[in-house]
Amino acid sequence: MNGFDLIIFDCDGVLVDSEIIAAEVESALLTEAGYPIGVEEMGERFAGMTWRNILLQIEREASIPFSASLLEKSEQLLDARLANDVKAIPGIEFAVSRLSMKRCICSNSSTKRLDMMLGKVGLKPLFAPNIFSAKDLGPDRAKPRPDIFLHGASQMGVSPDKVVVVEDSVHGVHAARAAGMRVIGFTGASHSYPAHADKLTDAGAETAISRMNDLPGVVAALAAWEGVL
Repeated sequence: MNGFDLIIFDCDGVLVDSEIIAAEVESALLTEAGYPIGVEEMGERFAGMTWRNILLQIEREASIPFSASLLEKSEQLLDARLANDVKAIPGIEFAVSRLSMKRCICSNSSTKRLDMMLGKVGLKPLFAPNIFSAKDLGPDRAKPRPDIFLHGASQMGVSPDKVVVVEDSVHGVHAARAAGMRVIGFTGASHSYPAHADKLTDAGAETAISRMNDLPGVVAALAAWEGVL
């Protein structure tokens, strides 16, 4: 492998600092519903997962049945918070401006939410129209399944082995690795925790960065090294 032809960015926690907002909303709802959980634990355990899959996993683990209305309630509260509070990850515009390969976004968030968040923080023009949502692929296609990454690479006309992915979650790293792609972990968002970088590299990221300004140099270094998939 000599270089990359495509870089894929996750959105939440990589381009926009939204995971901490989701963790705050969802931890409050779960605690109210009878499953006490703090914001940090929420981010550490469930960042990168859809709200539906989070609820299903907790139901299996704790045998707590959640009402169907909890799905809709979270979406409404989270959309309102994101519309007011979401911000771009510092340094992302600098990083993107110094990357010469194709780029796209592959996210578990809905197309509507991606459009809102990226539009609010001014990043949409850097990626449009190459913004892909796992929700558009159909049910049960979200990360940690590799489907959205394979879809993004296919849409961009690039083989998976010529792709590098930037991910902030263990679930996202697993998805990218399952797609046959190389991964850089990112720990610079507000939901990060002490063992974050170790968990990302344990999951299969080749390295982890905490500043987006470092991304171009790391991509160049990995492009010069074939690594082992």
